[in-house]
Amino acid sequence: MTDFHFTQIGVIHSPYKEKFAVPRQPGLIKDGGGQLVLLPPYNQPDAVRGLEQFSHLWVIFIFHQTMDGGWKPMVRPPRLGGNAKMGVFATRSTFRPNPIGMSLIELKGIKYRKGSVTLELGSLDLVDGTPVIDIKPYLPFAECQPHAVACFAQEAPSAGMKVIFLPAAEQQLISVQNTYPDLRRFISQVLAQDPRPAYRRGEQENREYAVHLLNFNVRWRIYGTLTEVFSIESL
Repeated sequence: MTDFHFTQIGVIHSPYKEKFAVPRQPGLIKDGGGQLVLLPPYNQPDAVRGLEQFSHLWVIFIFHQTMDGGWKPMVRPPRLGGNAKMGVFATRSTFRPNPIGMSLIELKGIKYRKGSVTLELGSLDLVDGTPVIDIKPYLPFAECQPHAVACFAQEAPSAGMKVIFLPAAEQQLISVQNTYPDLRRFISQVLAQDPRPAYRRGEQENREYAVHLLNFNVRWRIYGTLTEVFSIESL
């Protein structure tokens, strides 16, 4: 077999500061946008000339936080409840022979500053710091297949959790409203997707969870289909 070497061309800046609660696909969290900052020597305006004429991009990246786990021939897709197994090549699992992922993401704009090129991205599914190895424009005529069949993921997952904020969390939202006016909506969108491991979904539990989103530690409890946010601490 032949080994290949790839070079990182950019890095993702994302509101998701840890793997937990990263949406499983782009487009699920409307307020969860981010940036792709190109690295030298690829941070040249000429390298992205014409890219602004495309609405969406394929972002090819490395699953850098799961590389140590190696690959597995059989995995448990979250959409199947985290128990049923399928072959790794029939899933989007991170535990692949080559830890490469790809996401279709909206391109909202390109910013040029002296010595830097930043792509402004729409709703993404990437953890902060994700290394990017390539970007390609999305071509609707060739890549949009309205009659395609997708096995266990034919439709987008539903947001099945109701999210409420307790008084203490409400006060914390108010205190940062000028800087983060959409924070409530963003947190609600993330938690409505129920970021717990798939095998825990549907469980009746009184357990606390926490996640680092943006510059906040968000803490919540789950009661059936109700998510109760009780703390939003600045970090």
